[in-house]
Amino acid sequence: SSYSSHKHELLLSAASSKTVSTHQAMLSRCAGRQGIAASIRACGARTITTDERRLALRKNLESGGRMLRGVEVHSGLSAVIAENARAVRANGQQVKYDFMWGSSLTQSTIRGKPDIELVSTDTRIGMIHEAFEVSSLPMIYDGDSGGLPEIFAHTVRSLERIGVSAVIIEDKQGLKQNSLFGTDREQSLLPIPDFNRKLQAGKNAQEGKDFMVIARLEALIAGAGEKVALERAKAYIEDGGADGIMIHSKEKKPDEIYSFMEQYAKLSNRVPLVVVPSSYNSATETELEARGASFCIYANQLLRAAYPAMMDVAESMLKNERSQEVDDRIMGIKKVLTLIKE
Repeated sequence: SSYSSHKHELLLSAASSKTVSTHQAMLSRCAGRQGIAASIRACGARTITTDERRLALRKNLESGGRMLRGVEVHSGLSAVIAENARAVRANGQQVKYDFMWGSSLTQSTIRGKPDIELVSTDTRIGMIHEAFEVSSLPMIYDGDSGGLPEIFAHTVRSLERIGVSAVIIEDKQGLKQNSLFGTDREQSLLPIPDFNRKLQAGKNAQEGKDFMVIARLEALIAGAGEKVALERAKAYIEDGGADGIMIHSKEKKPDEIYSFMEQYAKLSNRVPLVVVPSSYNSATETELEARGASFCIYANQLLRAAYPAMMDVAESMLKNERSQEVDDRIMGIKKVLTLIKE
């Protein structure tokens, strides 16, 4: 299959490097009115259309010959970080993020809400607009359970219209419990036929062929095991029409994920695989890519870094009756004023 050929090329180039040119963008403020752009307030910006942004994820996957890496965003400021972060690795490879992850967890937390699908889709789409104003990166949207099939269809249309590239929904039912709770909370899997109907509703709702609906497997999280995870993956691809599969685990070591990936690679009709090394964070990108991952998501680290840093500063000012002691660990005020261009 063409995907199998792509994966073969990806595995051969797991250690290769590719310098991606820096670019920033413009995005329509009005959903449904493509091509009307607002200026991005960042250095070195160029324009990008809504269609170009939406198509970029699939295009980069198919032409790049490597796994794509993404980082969570929960605000315009975190999107600036995602856009501009750069590093040079020990082997001289220059790297950046390829896409943004519209995390439900961090978008809820930043608003002081629990991660139980409490924040509305309209509110979260507002954050996407903020992110798109300051970054040209494509986005994968965390769709939680997706809601009822009829609601999910509407969500897909809304996301596709504003330039989001993909949505991931999980195969659980009932009140959302964050996957990282594992079996400490009840994690009930939705029957396969019901989840397939939801996937099909999303695929039928999209207008173009490039938007991706990705199925998130929660079998390992729920303690159902690898066999069930593989059965579900196969069903979601064959009967649900899933464009990708995301596998999730709360284990500290990557053994469970590696085992699943080894078996998943044997499926003849497999689709791009998404991994999220939040708990098994000793796994490297090279290791995950060599085992067949197409996307790697750093799903919550930016917000987790921000809270302790802000708390540290807040408590220091209380303790010392002044702010001088925190000067060496905060951004200078002039840099704050010029961080976002007028």
